[in-house]
Amino acid sequence: MASSDSSTATLPLAPKKENVTPIGSKIAELNESRTELLSRIQGLKQDLQGWRSKLDTQVKIYRDELSELKKSLNVEVVQLRTEFQELKNTLQQQQEDVTASLRNLGLQDSPGDDAKEAQEPKVDAEDQEVLASVEEDIEKKDEN
Repeated sequence: MASSDSSTATLPLAPKKENVTPIGSKIAELNESRTELLSRIQGLKQDLQGWRSKLDTQVKIYRDELSELKKSLNVEVVQLRTEFQELKNTLQQQQEDVTASLRNLGLQDSPGDDAKEAQEPKVDAEDQEVLASVEEDIEKKDEN
């Protein structure tokens, strides 16, 4: 019986030693895997920072370009406004000159009609649309 007692006492110790070796190798594998994953995560973080940096640079470039375009557009709008005002003044002056010439030549139908036309120049629908569009653009620009 002594021999059976000693054999049973040694059996539980043997499996523990056998289990220790695979567990140790598993722990080593897990540590290696963990290290690899951490390094991959670090690489991904660096890639993300690089992408963010590039994106921030692009956004800044686009904002600067848009700002320059806005300034350029504002200058053009002011120029157009000035040109339209000059054109309006020129047309009014020409209309007044024609009315005065007709009056001097005695070709006027009736004084009331020409006076009314001089005060309210005829503007076709297309000119009204252009003028309305420009006025809207000017109002939008003034709001900004």
